[in-house]
Amino acid sequence: MANVGTLDRIVRAIAGVVLLAIPFVSAAPEGGGMAYGVYGWVMIAAGVVMLATAALRFCPLYMLFGLRTCPLSK
Repeated sequence: MANVGTLDRIVRAIAGVVLLAIPFVSAAPEGGGMAYGVYGWVMIAAGVVMLATAALRFCPLYMLFGLRTCPLSK
């Protein structure tokens, strides 16, 4: 059952791509390949979750709190 609307999907997809890109395009303070260490991995995980919820049109947290951003089907 879908609970994520079109505008919400677009915002989630953009945020997911940005979160995935930040660790790879930012310069690490130590001169390593990926920036931020643990924070980089957290950003990657959050980006994957955002992209997955956008693609599946379903957010478990929305279901938990009874939220919907898409119109009800008839």
